[in-house]
Amino acid sequence: MKSVNIGLCGLGTVGSGTFNVLRRNIEAIQSRAGCTITIAQVGARRDNPACDLTGVNVSRDIFDVVENPEIDIVVELIGGTTVAKDIVDRAIANGKHVVTANKALIAEYGNEIFAAADAKGVVVAYEAAVAGGIPIVKAMREGLAGNNIEWLAGIINGTGNFILTEMGDKNRDFADVLAEAQKLGYAEADPTFDVEGIDAAHKLVILASLAFAMPLQYDKAFTEGISRIETRDIQYAEKLGYRIKHIGIARRTEAGIELRVHPTLIPNKRLIANVNGVMNAIVVKGDAVGPTLYYGAGAGDEPTASSVIADIVDIARLLSRDSMPAVPSLGFAELSDKPLVDINDVTTGYYLRMLADDKPGVLSQVTTILSNHGISIETMHQSEPEESETTAEIVLITSQIQERELLTAVSEMEGLETITGSVHKIRVESLG
Repeated sequence: MKSVNIGLCGLGTVGSGTFNVLRRNIEAIQSRAGCTITIAQVGARRDNPACDLTGVNVSRDIFDVVENPEIDIVVELIGGTTVAKDIVDRAIANGKHVVTANKALIAEYGNEIFAAADAKGVVVAYEAAVAGGIPIVKAMREGLAGNNIEWLAGIINGTGNFILTEMGDKNRDFADVLAEAQKLGYAEADPTFDVEGIDAAHKLVILASLAFAMPLQYDKAFTEGISRIETRDIQYAEKLGYRIKHIGIARRTEAGIELRVHPTLIPNKRLIANVNGVMNAIVVKGDAVGPTLYYGAGAGDEPTASSVIADIVDIARLLSRDSMPAVPSLGFAELSDKPLVDINDVTTGYYLRMLADDKPGVLSQVTTILSNHGISIETMHQSEPEESETTAEIVLITSQIQERELLTAVSEMEGLETITGSVHKIRVESLG
């Protein structure tokens, strides 16, 4: 039986999970791969007490792994886009296959990395870069290959989903839940990547390229976070039959491809609206198969290791048969530039919340402005003011309208003397 040597770079959460799952399930893994798989070298600046490294060749210089001529597959699990990119670039230059869980690296530098890998005849596999343990890359590249993908939408950041779930279920505010998420290890000390949508945008860009045969274009994705969502928005949404989720959406339209991450009201009857806690879920709508849902753990040591090892097995199968990869990196033999739709030209429904004077005629002023812009109201709720208060909150959900037109109408509403402060707005998607 042929032997395939693995060089593991990084022993953090995912690296240690990969090491341990490989060791624990080695018999089943080798049986699937059709060859012997050996962790021949580990590159890590420090040991991880979760891993028994007895008898393993460990180097404190991670680049020793990349330069080792005995290594067949370099597994990059250190993250970031600096040292990690150097590791991947040098591995490819040395003719080694690469497995990575690094979504930022693929989203921002994938085009050049895949081109370099093609030129050297090696594989760069990245299943674990999107949605942790959910095998969504393989599903889109292979399982849905007979479809024209119409749209996809996903909860692809577990931290944001945990925060919104806790805010809704326990009536807690954003800052309070974020502090708990950091304590539990779901959010970093600097939570910007998670709560402002950067992490989700990295993943969405990869999914969009797999769906629409276009180069990776992270710099063109619209990104909006959840830090402005208030508990009462979640409560109002529930009353109106919706849930608020932080969603990445990519959609093919006549004008081009929509590529956007933002908080979204979704009807509570949709399965994806009921995905809670740190779990991830992605809906992909194909013209032949219709909507399909992929659900599971989007992060964590062993769930992510599951995807890393699946890539290792795929490459080991190729090596054991001296075969070339049959599936292109992004699923298409040729990619083509496609226009991306500016967020101002996107058409959706909207949730609007405003503080208005509690007196006759105010609602009429609001509805007149909306009507003048061709916007109808789908549903509405008005809070009852306390005895001492002179204002009431109006919440409404509009029909679908181009964002540019909606923003103009909102500006006019904010200019009314009877409206206090800004009008809070969240996009609405039916995902039907």
